[in-house]
Amino acid sequence: MANVESMIVEEKPQIKQIDREKTCPLLLRVFCSTGRHHSVSEYMYGNVPTNELQIYTWMDASLHELTSLVRDVNPDTRKKGTYFDFAVVYPNFRNNHFQMREIGVTCTGQKGADDNKTLAQAKFCIGDFLDISITPPNRLPPIRRQRPY
Repeated sequence: MANVESMIVEEKPQIKQIDREKTCPLLLRVFCSTGRHHSVSEYMYGNVPTNELQIYTWMDASLHELTSLVRDVNPDTRKKGTYFDFAVVYPNFRNNHFQMREIGVTCTGQKGADDNKTLAQAKFCIGDFLDISITPPNRLPPIRRQRPY
């Protein structure tokens, strides 16, 4: 009787390359807040938080790339050790409310597991909002990131 062996191979999904010269960018509406995410109620009834940052980008934009764009316009976030906690705010059509889903964290001056995550990988849909909680280096990072991996 012959020995039968099996091997589990993890296949990584193919990331579709976007030709940024030929593909029209999307408008990404970003809302930043220091130390916390905005309340989902601030997105209700056609309203949005007041501190909107508009970025033209593509679905293959990484969280690291978006972090760099936010740092370009907000000098206070350039300090080493500043955390950027990203969340997607999207409509729930079943109950006519918005929901928030955290998608990753980056840190200025440090490589992280979420740096290369793209909007497409985070299941971002055109029309969703991006809410970023920015934690300065002199404060504790987001609690959910303090646990050991």
